[in-house]
Amino acid sequence: MVAQKNEKINQLNRLLPEGLVVDTPWLEGHGYRRQWREKYVAQGRLESVVRGVYRRPSASLETTVPWQRIVISLQRLLEKSVHVGGRSALELHGLAHYLRLSGTATIHLYAFEALPGWVQRIASDARLVEHKGGRLFERGAPGLAQIEWGHWGWKLDVSAPERALCELLDELPDRDTFHQADVLMESARTLSPRRVQAVLEACKSVKVKRLFLWFAERQGHSWFGRLDLSRIELGHGKRQIVPGGRYDPKYQITVPENLDAGG
Repeated sequence: MVAQKNEKINQLNRLLPEGLVVDTPWLEGHGYRRQWREKYVAQGRLESVVRGVYRRPSASLETTVPWQRIVISLQRLLEKSVHVGGRSALELHGLAHYLRLSGTATIHLYAFEALPGWVQRIASDARLVEHKGGRLFERGAPGLAQIEWGHWGWKLDVSAPERALCELLDELPDRDTFHQADVLMESARTLSPRRVQAVLEACKSVKVKRLFLWFAERQGHSWFGRLDLSRIELGHGKRQIVPGGRYDPKYQITVPENLDAGG
């Protein structure tokens, strides 16, 4: 019995890295029933973060869980199909830090399945905003990357800049501005035309693809001329994106009258 207990403890230490979090279904799936969980909490081997969510105790005495640990836990331990995207991914790639406003950070997550409700209940250092990943891309579509985070070099799944820009453009004009999208596209001088091509061919939104190409051509990036527009499905008919805006006949969209003035 003692040997079994020690093996369960050792197994937990192997499966659950310090700092990451897991929930009750994960523990149940690995053979840690309620009585084991309650015993480990009482013994200080597990710590309850919020109801139904646990982590191994740490000497750091953190009162909040860094958002990166929440997302890495979802990706690596709970095996959820979710990634950091949009403006948040652009910031991680160093393209949007200067646009961040003061206050609590907002992290945009793109999920292809429902995330556990506890994600929004954990006290974190950022506000996590969930988006439906399937709105723009099918599961497994190109344009994802990994970056290392933390002392242990954990892998964090994020959108590559080409895909992140698509996700950001989907927020126009209601939840982001043309001016900021223009500034971000201006900084995207080193995008890979091959990755841009693949991402735009995979993107499901005609609005996003037309905007992406309009911004890219406006900025005169060298990679724009290497795209094969005939392979990118741009749909048919006009798209009113900005009510009362200026009509662009090439991409058949309405855009702000004077974007250079911050529109």
